[in-house]
Amino acid sequence: MRLVSSNKNLILFFLLSSIFQISFGQEKHLKNIQKLTFGGDNAEAYFSPNSQLLTMQVSNPKAGIPCDQIFLYDLQSNTYSSDNLKLISTGKGRTTCSYFMPDGKHILYASTHAASNECPAPPKPKDGKYLWAVYPEFDIYMADLTGKIVKQLTNSPGYDAEAVVSPDGKKIAFTSSRSGDLELWTMDIDGTNLKQITNGLGYDGGSFFSHDSKKLVFRSSRPKTEKDIAEYKALLKENVVMPTEMEIYTCNVDGSNLKQITQLGKANWAPFFHPSDKKIIFSSNHHSTRGYDFQLYMIDIDGENLEQITWESEFNAFPMFSPDGKKLVFSSNRQQNAARETNVFIADWIDTDDTELAKSVHLKKNISFLASDDLKGRLTGSKEETIAANYLVNQFKSLKLKPYEGKNYFQNFNYKVKLNPHDTIANSGLENTGKNVIAYLDNKASKTIVIGAHYDHLGLNQHHNSTKMNSEGEIHNGADDNASGVAGVLELARMYSQNKTIENVNYIFALFSGEEDGLIGSKFMAETLKNKYPNVIAMINMDMIGRLNDKKELTVGGIGTCPEFKNSVELNKPAGFNISLDESGVGPSDHTSFYLKDIPVLFFFTGTHSDYHKPTDDEDKINYTGEKNIVDYVFRVTNSIADLDKVEFTKTKITAAKTGAKYKVTLGIMPNYADSSDGLHVDGVTEDRPAQKAGILAGDIITKIGSCDVKEVYSYMECLSKIKSGEELPVTFKRNGETKTVTVKF
Repeated sequence: MRLVSSNKNLILFFLLSSIFQISFGQEKHLKNIQKLTFGGDNAEAYFSPNSQLLTMQVSNPKAGIPCDQIFLYDLQSNTYSSDNLKLISTGKGRTTCSYFMPDGKHILYASTHAASNECPAPPKPKDGKYLWAVYPEFDIYMADLTGKIVKQLTNSPGYDAEAVVSPDGKKIAFTSSRSGDLELWTMDIDGTNLKQITNGLGYDGGSFFSHDSKKLVFRSSRPKTEKDIAEYKALLKENVVMPTEMEIYTCNVDGSNLKQITQLGKANWAPFFHPSDKKIIFSSNHHSTRGYDFQLYMIDIDGENLEQITWESEFNAFPMFSPDGKKLVFSSNRQQNAARETNVFIADWIDTDDTELAKSVHLKKNISFLASDDLKGRLTGSKEETIAANYLVNQFKSLKLKPYEGKNYFQNFNYKVKLNPHDTIANSGLENTGKNVIAYLDNKASKTIVIGAHYDHLGLNQHHNSTKMNSEGEIHNGADDNASGVAGVLELARMYSQNKTIENVNYIFALFSGEEDGLIGSKFMAETLKNKYPNVIAMINMDMIGRLNDKKELTVGGIGTCPEFKNSVELNKPAGFNISLDESGVGPSDHTSFYLKDIPVLFFFTGTHSDYHKPTDDEDKINYTGEKNIVDYVFRVTNSIADLDKVEFTKTKITAAKTGAKYKVTLGIMPNYADSSDGLHVDGVTEDRPAQKAGILAGDIITKIGSCDVKEVYSYMECLSKIKSGEELPVTFKRNGETKTVTVKF
């Protein structure tokens, strides 16, 4: 990203734009979603072995069910309705966690009815924190489908519940406090041969067997600090736990090979094995930055490739696959008719192409190479730029992408770099060359999308663009700016070129040089793009996407450049992200070059930071989880744009702005950074800003602001730094060789 100028103050504007939180997105794994229950709190629905029935727990005081009881639901019914619910627990006490026995004619569930016919009181929040009760009165029973209890399987002091059956019908796993802690236990299907499976301090629960019956997956809270351990033990004495910090674990059925799968923080729970046994679906609020929000996620059993599954509503949990793997049942508060209502939903499960998921390992590999000291900051025109460019070419070749034009992937350009800001000699400056690296994915489609980022950076500060004083000779690695964006383009190139889908759009993957000297490479490409590819419908730009902060703040610029872009951006937002939306097509990066050629653009940007344009912008500070989520986000947004019937270009204007500390005002132009000393050449003018209001046009050459002479971009910035907001000054410029003066209110 280029050095801040008056127009670079748009960065700060982006960060102040309104935050949008949208509650739904693309649930591509779920098709034909059907609502099964209507009213009350319906949860933990699990399939019978033949997939024709569900057992679930229901609480609905309005329907005479004061606390959880177990109900049977017939999926073969002609209509999905709460009328299909049939009580099969005693109707006394409180129940939880029902599960079918192998014969499909009996169920397991836990109940407190032996201790009391009344519902035990739920725990009250402590210090504002939510608590789960682990009622010591719970024991596990087996009942037939008429509700008759045929066997009591546990009868020991303390909590016994959460029982599930192995697919091979040999084992029952459950959670018990009989050892003094909440651990996983197994027993044979007849209730004999009890064995403790886990031993670590903390709540181990909600277990399920793998489809081959060899493994268990479960949630666990494992307190580590003395304070957390003391709190856990104190709460357990009161028969409650605080389910705010849980991770997903697996182990063999005998307890060996214990592995922590997630390390996400917050509450990760309700896990269930994918039919392949190579993935786990679960509920999590790890993404949440504000309020209550649980979504379903899926992750590989090695802890990689986390993928968001649900997008709609603020509570999605208790997922279970049907035995044949074709259906998913889950609980959600979507489509509520009343507050705090949770219903059961069923959907066809669609497995998608894993190639279409961004991989953190690829992002890290490419950023680590580009931002290494060996590449010395990738200055445009340097031998290290050539090394970086050759590396990028090899990446494109490995994906079997075509060159953008001709037989190689390079697009060379020449320009002048002004090294001395006080140099007033006309047409002076260092002659320099740069090379864009551009590849093409030909899907034989009638439209094309450009996905781009700049790969150059500041080198050893030879061009004096660093924000650190006296830093010439120091390597500016530019990990975030913009190895992060380049890695994103390369990953999207992999996803689109290696997936099983042939999209209805072609892709140009453009990696620009010369951006730090004034968008030189992107401007050069944009000049002839429509001649070479007249069917380009959009340009997607990623610049500095590697430093997503704890609040998950991401700026998306350019949403006003097409009427449909805002909807695409909002619908596909990752859970928990706080998105700042900016309409302007003009911004501090390469998308501006394409906007000025009337091409709709989007700009993804995680914001400036203290390492911006300093030698400290290094690879070890990249947030790879955040970047992966952003690349997946760009993939979804790009797909939605490709599916649009029409992508209409719209000119934009800025509705608000705030300047940085150095520049107190903005003129509202896009300056040409590489021009000679006959004045500042104006590449673009933003609507409804001071320059446009005063009549300044693209192509004008500004020579004076007030009494301050403007020779090039550097003196232009010096002039702006002396102006106060609200001042009115004459601005002198040349247009077609004629000198003009207008009054501008800054």
